[in-house]
Amino acid sequence: MQHGSVYKLAFGPKAFVVVSDPIVARHILRENAFSYDKALGSYVFCSMISIYGLNVIAPGFHALYLEAMVKVFTDCSERTTLKFEKLLEDIQAQDTIELDLEAEFSSLALDIIGLGVFNYDFGSISKESPVIKAVYGTLFEAEHRSTFYIPYWKFPLASWIVPRQRKFQYDLKVINDCLDGLIKNAKETRQETDVEKLQQRDYSNLKDASLLRFFVDMRGADVDDRQLRDDLMTMLIAGHETTAAVLTWSIFLLSQNPSKMKKAQAEIDAVLGKGRVTFDSLKKLEYIRLIVVESLRLYPQPPLLIRRSLKPDTLPGGYKGQKDGYKIPTGTDIFISVYNLHRSPYFWDKPDQFEPERFLVQRKSEDIEGWNGFDPSRSPGALYPNEIVADFAFLPFGGGPRKCVGDQFALMESTIALAMLLQKFDVKLKGSPDAVELVTGATIHTKNGLWCKLRKRANVQ
Repeated sequence: MQHGSVYKLAFGPKAFVVVSDPIVARHILRENAFSYDKALGSYVFCSMISIYGLNVIAPGFHALYLEAMVKVFTDCSERTTLKFEKLLEDIQAQDTIELDLEAEFSSLALDIIGLGVFNYDFGSISKESPVIKAVYGTLFEAEHRSTFYIPYWKFPLASWIVPRQRKFQYDLKVINDCLDGLIKNAKETRQETDVEKLQQRDYSNLKDASLLRFFVDMRGADVDDRQLRDDLMTMLIAGHETTAAVLTWSIFLLSQNPSKMKKAQAEIDAVLGKGRVTFDSLKKLEYIRLIVVESLRLYPQPPLLIRRSLKPDTLPGGYKGQKDGYKIPTGTDIFISVYNLHRSPYFWDKPDQFEPERFLVQRKSEDIEGWNGFDPSRSPGALYPNEIVADFAFLPFGGGPRKCVGDQFALMESTIALAMLLQKFDVKLKGSPDAVELVTGATIHTKNGLWCKLRKRANVQ
C-alpha cells in the first residue's frame, strides 16, 4: 500500500495500472463493468462457465446442484482420510505420519473436479495415470507462462523446438483426447431440455450430475465441442489449483493457532460427531466456513484480477487518492491487487492476523467517503461472506457481472475437505512456519510443499 491505492507500474516497455482500493475496484468490476474485459488470460476458477448460461439459472438450481455435489465432495474427502488411516496402520510402531499436505490436497481437488465437472474419476488420491500426469504437466506450464515476461511459446515453431513446449503439446493432447471422449459420451446420452426443466431436475438421484451433463443437455446439438473442451480445461486447471491452495493455507494458518484449531475441532465434533458431512450439517459448520474465507482473505486465489479497458474511462480517486480521479486510455491493462485489498489497514482491523471471527462483526466506514464498510447483514442467507458484505474490500472470486460463478462450489468443497480432515486427525507443521516459502503466480502456493505431521485423534475410531 506504500504507493497508494492507484499507481502505474512500468514493466519494461509495458505499463500497468495497479488498483488496491475497493471504491476503484467496485467501479471496474460492477459499476462500469462492460467498459472492461478480462485480459492476459485472467486465471479465475470456472471463469468460462457463463458462456454456457449457468449464470442465468435461478438460485434454486444452484441449491439443488450443490446439494448433489456435497456427496461428491464428501466421498472424495473420505478417500483421502482413509488413505491417511491406512498409512498409519502400515507403520504400527509410530503414531504419526509425515505428509506433504499441499500435494495431497492437489490430488483431492483433482478428483473432485473430475467427478463434479466431467463425471470422470481420476482416482488421483490412490494412483497415477497418463491423464493425471498430463494435468500436472499443464499446471506447471500454466504457472510458468503466468510468471514469464516474454511469451516465447507464441514464436513460430517454439512448440516443436523447445523441449518443455513439446511436452506441453503432448500433455494437452492426452487431456484433450480424454475430454473429447467424455463429451462424445455426454452428447450420445443427452436428454435435451430447456432451462425451466433443468431447474426442476432432481440432481440427488441423477447418476451423472456433472456440469458437462448440464451443458450438453441445455445446449444439445448446438454445443461446440472445441469451445466446450476449452472451457472444461479452464475449469480443470483453475478450479483444481485454487482449491488445493485454499486448503493448504487453511492448515498452515490453523497450525500456528492451536486455540483456533481446537475451536474448529470442537465445532466439528458437535455438528458431525463421527458422521459424514451432509448439506444440512454443512450449514451448521459456521466456524469452519469462516476459516476457509479468512484463509482466502490472507492468501487470495488468484492474488490479482486483470482487466483491460475497452474505452477511455476515468477511475475514481478512491481513498486518499486524487480527487479528480485517474484518466485511462483504451487498452490500459489494470491489475486489481486482491492481496493488497485484503490486507489493507484502511479497510481491515489487524489485517495480517488470522481472525476468522472478524467476518461476524460489523465495521463501519468511519471517515472513508465512498466505502460502505463491512456489514454481515448485507447478504442475508449467504453461507459465506462475499464482496457485497465488504463493499468490494473482499474479492476472493471477483465481483459484478463477471464474477466467478464457481464460488460456492469451491468454498463448499474446501469446507467439507477441511472438516473431514480435522474430524479424524490432529495436524502440526513438520518444521517452522518461516521455512514455508511462498511462490506467487496464478495462485499463491508453497515452494516445497506443506509438510505436516498427522496423528489420529484420540476420540476417533
